[in-house]
Formats: sequence, C-alpha cells, structure tokens
Amino acid sequence: QQKLRILFTHTHWDHIQGLPFFRPLYSPDFEIDFFSGLPDLEKRLQNQMNNTDHFPAFFDETASKKSYTHVLPGSTFQLEEDLSLEIFPLKHPGGCFAYKFTESGRVFIFATDAEFTGEDMESDGPDISFFNNADLLLLDSQYTLDESFEKLYWGHTSNTMAINCAIRWSIKNLVLTHHEPRYNDLTLQKNFQEAVDHRDRMESSTPRILLAREDSVFNIP
Repeated sequence: QQKLRILFTHTHWDHIQGLPFFRPLYSPDFEIDFFSGLPDLEKRLQNQMNNTDHFPAFFDETASKKSYTHVLPGSTFQLEEDLSLEIFPLKHPGGCFAYKFTESGRVFIFATDAEFTGEDMESDGPDISFFNNADLLLLDSQYTLDESFEKLYWGHTSNTMAINCAIRWSIKNLVLTHHEPRYNDLTLQKNFQEAVDHRDRMESSTPRILLAREDSVFNIP
C-alpha cells in the first residue's frame, strides 16, 4: 500500500471541500494518516459527506485505509528519524493550528489562518516562542493594515503585522500567504512591496520576504 499523510490546520470549508474529490481516498491501494490537533477530526470529515443531498458517497464507505493522529500542543511527534512535528494553536474563528517541522536543525513553520495584532507583540502577550528563529515561516498576511482594522477577529493578519512578527521572532525567510480573494495580481504585488518597504523602515535586513504563488518550492539551505 502507498502511504500518505494529510495535515489539517482546521476544518473550514475552504480547507476540506477538496477531500471528497481526492482520488486516493477511494482506492484500497492507499493508506491515509490524517493529522490534526483536533480530537474529533474523524467525525468532522464524516459530517462533510454524510448527506446524499450534497454528495453521493459516504466518507466511511470509501476504500482507502484510514488512521488518525492527534497531535497535542506542547508535544513533539516524530514523523521520521530526523523529522519532528509540533503544533501551536492560532487565533482564528473556530480555532486553527500552526505546524512546525524540524529536520537536521532546520525549521519550517506553516501558519495560515492566524490573526496576529499589536497585543501579541507586547512583552506580556501570549507565549509565542514557538516561532522563534525559524528558517522559513509561511504566515497569514491576507490584508492591508487598514483593512485588518475593519476586519478584527476575522482570523487573519495584515502584511505589515506579518513583518513585525517575523522581525520580533528573528525569522530568516518569510513567505506571505492566504491572499485576499478579491485582490488581483497587481494588488498582491503592491502589498508585497509595502511589506518590503515596511521591513526597510524598521531598519532590519531580515527576513527575506517572498510572496506565495501556486507551485512554489522553497529550499532551506
């Protein structure tokens, strides 16, 4: 059997609605391990496909072999001999988790659907040492600063606040992601330049800033 791992940050529709159309789900040749910080992930995935008014196949009747790995914040899960996984709860409606991968001393963090504000940068804010010194951080930066003030508690971060976070956490490489669907490519490029300019105004040479694109590949030296 071919083995797959699928890691879930959370179960909002825009993150799970592709699963019913994922071909390996229906093949007995695949063994799929679903990772999450959610203790009830299996039930949530079942609920997505439990009504034939919306989908003709039931989740439990698909042919792949399934298992579930519940990762707890504060714990470390060994994915491979030299590859470990940790998670961190993020501020987002309904909850969300960041994933941290460490291999041979190199650290990559995936943290989309997260709302960071100035309060998180204060000394008495939440303990966010989880992010410190990452080699590569992919971070939610959906809004401009002005728009983020209009959408407080929506669970997303502004481009300039993402830079503040990355500087505070001593991030080496920052990838801006979770782009606002209404923004066209020109607007995304403008927001990217605003982020670069903001870093320069902060008189910091790091992080190196990148803009997430489809099919992007990032190498950590």
